[in-house]
Amino acid sequence: MPNLDFDRLIAGWRGPVIAAFIAFLAGLPGLIAMPPLDRDESRFAQASAQMLESDNYIDIRFQDEARHKKPVGIYWLQAASVAALSSEDARQIWAYRVPSLLGAMLAAAACAWGAMAFFGARGGLIAGLVLGCSMMLSTEAFIAKTDAALCGSVTLAMAALGRLYADARAGVPLRRRHKLIFWIALGVSILIKGPIGPMVAGLCMLTLGVWDRNAVWIKRLGWGWGLLIVLLIVGPWAMAITVATNGGFWGKAVGGDFGSKLVGGQESHGAPPGYYLLLLPLLLYPATVLLPAAFGTGWTRRFAPGVRFAVAWLIPCWFVFELVPTKLPHYTLPLYGGLAWLLAATLTPAPTEALETGPMPRWLEAVFARLGSAGRAMRDAPWSEIGVWLGLALGLLAAGVIGAAAVLGLRLYGDPGDVVWTSLTVGFVVVGFAVAAFFVLNRARMAALLVSCVFGVLAHTALVMGLAPNLKPLWVSRNVARQLDRSGLDPRNGITPGPVATLGYSEPSLIFLLGTETEILDAEDAVAAVAQGRPVLVEQKMEPRFRAELARQQVSVQAVSITNGVNYSRGRPVSITLYRLRGLPKTPPAPAGPAPGPTR
Repeated sequence: MPNLDFDRLIAGWRGPVIAAFIAFLAGLPGLIAMPPLDRDESRFAQASAQMLESDNYIDIRFQDEARHKKPVGIYWLQAASVAALSSEDARQIWAYRVPSLLGAMLAAAACAWGAMAFFGARGGLIAGLVLGCSMMLSTEAFIAKTDAALCGSVTLAMAALGRLYADARAGVPLRRRHKLIFWIALGVSILIKGPIGPMVAGLCMLTLGVWDRNAVWIKRLGWGWGLLIVLLIVGPWAMAITVATNGGFWGKAVGGDFGSKLVGGQESHGAPPGYYLLLLPLLLYPATVLLPAAFGTGWTRRFAPGVRFAVAWLIPCWFVFELVPTKLPHYTLPLYGGLAWLLAATLTPAPTEALETGPMPRWLEAVFARLGSAGRAMRDAPWSEIGVWLGLALGLLAAGVIGAAAVLGLRLYGDPGDVVWTSLTVGFVVVGFAVAAFFVLNRARMAALLVSCVFGVLAHTALVMGLAPNLKPLWVSRNVARQLDRSGLDPRNGITPGPVATLGYSEPSLIFLLGTETEILDAEDAVAAVAQGRPVLVEQKMEPRFRAELARQQVSVQAVSITNGVNYSRGRPVSITLYRLRGLPKTPPAPAGPAPGPTR
């Protein structure tokens, strides 16, 4: 029987491994091709590089500035990756991204492993596939910061907690290895991003305890030795950073970074409640067409243990994130595993005892009443039919946004050679949606999901490996670094005195590409630097001050190159001129072959 053969093929450890491999395929193209991003990625990568340069693995710094916002976990992971695969001098951003890719793979594998306890091998693989292919995780998988690694550790903790809950509901003893995995993963999540992991697990346990009116299993999680494990993971660094900064780290991390996010929109990232729900169809793409069905499953099968756990994982924390004023799309990523479980439940047979729809909520009745005759028609229509058409509408919206973004990128920043990648991106999203819609309308939801995921990964690959890296005006720092290298003025080639000085343009990606010693100067010091024979980068808005200071100090310079582009972090055009001292012998071009300078 084909079904039995397939189920045997993905049983046991194979399903999670397949899910991890899918996440690897989805994240790898961007890891290889995308230049260093502003601003967070380059800040994390630069701080990790400085750990290797200084051999200081306790205090986190970006140049001379203390970076007391997040715990040290991701910096250690990035430093270990670079030490094993590259070097801090090479400034190869892909090496700093490897922990993020591994975190995404862990998240997909853990999601599948946990779902298997409730929905079987096939349901587990579906959950891992949905999470591993999602636009949000596959994008975070190639960005060198905390979020993919956090998603991996939190999803593993929640998968272990889910298996413990399944044992409790089945009336069997809680397995010690699952408790051990839960506490270790929770400790790692704290070392990566502080309280997020405990918040997700804590709210889930609280919700289940109230919902089930039974918290006995929660008391049996091994709190004594479990909290000791967490302390052993987090405690040594916590004590070391406290001593190194005289307690200053905690004041800035808790009061400055975390606290400010709770009281207002930090760094202009404020948004009203509903922000994450509005973005969800795009960020869950390519599984968007089944999103309404997943929410419907959360209601109709709410008495099934696996569905109940997924709802408790997803909904309480989602409300918390919606209420916090500071919002960024990736903040809810640790909750996507619960959503993937609901999608897995949607595509797996439900035991008859778990099916109980209950009355329609009063608030929903009121919404239909306000819509008049159209609302009554929707109310009386089968819920499954409404979910089908709503899913298709959301899928079309997500595909349209991705296709439109590709076309807009081409028109604003591309050249004729980028038409091929744009066409591939648009073609994959259009064909993927059309075929998936055909299967959905023919009640073949599993086929619709598989088709959506295949074409979604292809579209994402075309976008991040082909189109985006070739939109040259967006990658100002990369273009400036290449100009330095091509003109032979990169001090790391051993010919020109250094370090490079910059006036008016100080994006973290430039610091990462040119090295820790890169100096951000005012006009007076920039002229003094060029008088020493050092290369100086001057942004156009600072040209008048630079010229005035040149005249005052009677220094003559030569413009070597001009780099025009768009600073997408600030949303404005920039023009950067590379200067050298006039009268110096012309520096020969850098030798062919691998250079110590930046690589894409």
